[in-house]
Amino acid sequence: MKAIQVTQFGGPEKLVFTDVEDVVAEKGEVCVRLYAAGVNPSDTYTLSGTYAFGIPQLPYIPGLDGAGIVEAIGEEVTNVRVGERVFIASLMGSKSTGTFAQNVVCDASLVHPLPEHVSFEQGAALGVPALTAYRALFQRACLKPGQTVFIHGASGGVGLQVVQMAKSHGAKVIGTASKPEGKKMVQQAGADFVIDHVTEAGIEDVLTLMDGNRPDVIIEFLANKNLETDLKLIAPFGKIVIVGNRGSIEINPRLAMQKECDILATALWNAPKDEYEQSIHGVIGMLTSGALQPIIGTTLPLHQVSQGFEQLEKGIGNGKLVLKID
Repeated sequence: MKAIQVTQFGGPEKLVFTDVEDVVAEKGEVCVRLYAAGVNPSDTYTLSGTYAFGIPQLPYIPGLDGAGIVEAIGEEVTNVRVGERVFIASLMGSKSTGTFAQNVVCDASLVHPLPEHVSFEQGAALGVPALTAYRALFQRACLKPGQTVFIHGASGGVGLQVVQMAKSHGAKVIGTASKPEGKKMVQQAGADFVIDHVTEAGIEDVLTLMDGNRPDVIIEFLANKNLETDLKLIAPFGKIVIVGNRGSIEINPRLAMQKECDILATALWNAPKDEYEQSIHGVIGMLTSGALQPIIGTTLPLHQVSQGFEQLEKGIGNGKLVLKID
């Protein structure tokens, strides 16, 4: 089968489109013929060979998320059947063969039915982004209906799903983006207000927009740049959830003391089994009802995956980056 294989850690140039051995489903496993795979920032970290959450054994096939049709099932698999449309959610830390390939074999517990109204590309945009969004909002921030959520960087694959989930839960949503295309996507996702990324100088503008009220929850995608601004913006007793970070920042802890706010963080790989399962049920429920509709940004053929990695490393593009697999 065709796949992307990595034999050396490094940059995008180490992603090689080649022929590899076919994969076979064993006991408790499912083999899925993939038609789309999601590309996540964590894939670029793994490729570098320095990712804190795990370094794969070489050679390996990258990819944690995907969607396609069940081709074969091993013994004792009962949750899906051959010929069924499915999505694969977050293979990190599991025994699997990677989704940047025509076929993948993984544990049956990571394979879930894909509703007919959801495309394979949208199915591949679930997994890490959807579970991260759900965990940040409901398991870390404990979002309540009627609260206000401020999403600092809402135009990415995770941010757009945060917008949709928060709106479906009855929250008021403000999302930021830097480019017109990104702002359009955030608006499409259902945000009540879409504005430029906020610096300290723009806090008063946000408060004016909100009639003097402050956000109860802030979802932060670039904490090394925005965390101090978030602390000045958050409501008393509010919650800031760090989803993304690319460096260090110096802050004054007194800002957190003044608000008695919580600075939380989330990394999907830390989720206990029961919380992972809760997230999956929540995501599938919103997907089935139509409340969650992943927004695709860039779509590339599998053999052009290195271009996608370069895009992620440069922070270019909005929406979810997906690979199409022939």
